[in-house]
Amino acid sequence: MAIEKSYYMTQEGKQKIEEELHYLKTERRQEVVERIKVARDFGDLSENSEYDAAKDEQAFVESRIAQVEKMIRNAVIIESDNDNPDLVSLGKSVTFKELPDGEEETYTIVGSAEADPFEGKISNDSPMARSLIGQEIGAEVSVVTPGGDIQVKIVNVE
Repeated sequence: MAIEKSYYMTQEGKQKIEEELHYLKTERRQEVVERIKVARDFGDLSENSEYDAAKDEQAFVESRIAQVEKMIRNAVIIESDNDNPDLVSLGKSVTFKELPDGEEETYTIVGSAEADPFEGKISNDSPMARSLIGQEIGAEVSVVTPGGDIQVKIVNVE
């Protein structure tokens, strides 16, 4: 049997996907079932695009339910590393400055399940996070990105 992937997330992130699962199972699933019922009443199923679309949507919802259940089952809650408050680790926010004269940027390093760069949350699997994890305040780090290597200096860790 294959080893299942662990999904690193904060307690808040786990709660969000548990809420999504509840919504999918209690509301979304019922909405799709109703669409299928209505589409069946349109007649011949072989040429019924409404029915086909509703069945496709049902497959998507069921697939998402299975995916979210797997994420919850294999969730690893990120605990704050208080041993060294200056060390970049999963679950912490890190502020860095691109060298030589870039602006400061702050991101929280989270598991891939709750990554959202637009909200300042980057995945621990991203090139930036992989380069920063394990480093301390003041460290100058080379980050390999698809756009080329960049140098950053860690300014703060929270």
